[in-house]
Amino acid sequence: MSEWVGVAVFIVVGILFGAGGILISFLIHPRSKNRFKEEPYECGLPTEGPTWVQFKNQYFTYALMFVIFDVEVIYLYPWAVTFKGLGLAGLIKMFIFIFILVLGLWYAWKEGALEWK
Repeated sequence: MSEWVGVAVFIVVGILFGAGGILISFLIHPRSKNRFKEEPYECGLPTEGPTWVQFKNQYFTYALMFVIFDVEVIYLYPWAVTFKGLGLAGLIKMFIFIFILVLGLWYAWKEGALEWK
């Protein structure tokens, strides 16, 4: 049972930090309404016309693809550093990992997610 005391303390401290941050922000936030807080900021000038702009869905698709392959690089670097010590099993596991990522890229390409329209 003593092994779980550290885990319980970690969970309790995490909950207290989260709840404490929310409580402190609630206690110190400004209470008065400011009319300028509700206005959109556009270089200090009031906007003209409709201010709602919808972005193309493809911008977000490209951003997600970037994040996916950025995370792939994060996992490839430690593998490359310890390549000699991992042996054949590490090589096979990394090929499986890369295959899954290439499969996801192929699927995104097939569905037209990477085409700019």
